[in-house]
Amino acid sequence: MKGVPTKLEFNIKTEYNTENLDSFNVVGDIPGTTKPKEIVMLGGHLDSWQGGTGATDNGTGSSVALEAVRILTSLHKPMARTVRIVLWGGEKEGLLGSKAYVQKHFAPRDTMVQTGDYAKLDAYYNDDGGSTRFRGISASGSDVTASIFSQWNAPIKDLEITAVSGATSAPTREPGGTDHTSFLWIGLPGYGFMQDPLEYGTRTHHSNMDLYDRV
Repeated sequence: MKGVPTKLEFNIKTEYNTENLDSFNVVGDIPGTTKPKEIVMLGGHLDSWQGGTGATDNGTGSSVALEAVRILTSLHKPMARTVRIVLWGGEKEGLLGSKAYVQKHFAPRDTMVQTGDYAKLDAYYNDDGGSTRFRGISASGSDVTASIFSQWNAPIKDLEITAVSGATSAPTREPGGTDHTSFLWIGLPGYGFMQDPLEYGTRTHHSNMDLYDRV
């Protein structure tokens, strides 16, 4: 502030852990009743941005998915379909967890030989990219889905979730950005919620400011 030149010197040492290079996914089911083999999935990525504490990327998304499953369980209302939560590992390294999962359980991308579970997945819903309430959802290139989501939003518009985007988006040629694109990559319905970014894009995303007080 007084015009005095400042010089900083850092001595940074980095150590790579090469003992265990495997990532992992955390999976849990609420079994369905009348249609238990049909699956509705939801999740976020468990691995976080290591520069801070990963609060907004993606502690928030993982917490929302866990809370949704907690609420569904606490209601004690039988659901027709199985609800499956997955917290993905390896997202930061290139969606490794979700890419491996969809290819093992649904269809390898190179052959697209579908497993028996391919047609049983009704939808996957992803939460990654924000700090507070939902504002909308992406229809992932489907006008029909966009219409359905608009109807879903109508009764809860007082919660300020109104937007439906991506009705005319192009097919996903490569997964990228976040984990629901791994499902789109093999032709399965994957959808990403849109949240208030707050400081996500300007301060916390992939920075050392990704801390709890930014949620």
